[in-house]
Formats: sequence, C-alpha cells, structure tokens
Amino acid sequence: MPTYDYECQACSHHFETFQSITAGILRKCPACGRLRLRRLIGSGGGVIFRGSGFYQTDYRSSSYKDQARKESGTGATETSKKSSAGAAAKPEKTDSSAGS
Repeated sequence: MPTYDYECQACSHHFETFQSITAGILRKCPACGRLRLRRLIGSGGGVIFRGSGFYQTDYRSSSYKDQARKESGTGATETSKKSSAGAAAKPEKTDSSAGS
C-alpha cells in the first residue's frame, strides 16, 4: 500500500498515512478535528533493484525453457547421446593390460 502525505490547512499539522490506492482522500485532521486536510503531492516510492540484476527470461515458465532447449538443439537427450557415444569410442582397460 502506498504512503500519502497530508497537511491540515487550519493547524498546519503534517502527517503520513498508509492507504489503499482505491481509498478516498482523508478530510478530517487527526490533530484539530477540522475538515481542512489536503493531500500533498509526494515523490512516491522508488523501485530499488539489488543484486546482479534480472532479465526478462529469469521468470519464464519451464515449458518455455524446454521449448527453447529443443529449438537450440542443446536438450538433455543430445547430451546423453554424446556421453554414451564417447564412452563406446574409448577402449576399456583390463587388469592384464594395466600390469604389462
């Protein structure tokens, strides 16, 4: 919820209050009780980004990421094919060849 600044035109009382965006403007001063409040124009809250940053793709769904992997050709199935092909191409060492 946003914070709004108010000032009483009768007694110059200044205060802040949390209100819903859909809530109406306050009229009655909590200090003097008169109906002379006005809402001031504030600077508003700033957005603060911390850390290494974020990108549009950080919050993509898993189905989007899976489709992107399939289109780029770097899916898990290709990785497993490469690892099994590399293992078959290498000759296996036996105990008799290690001792000679």
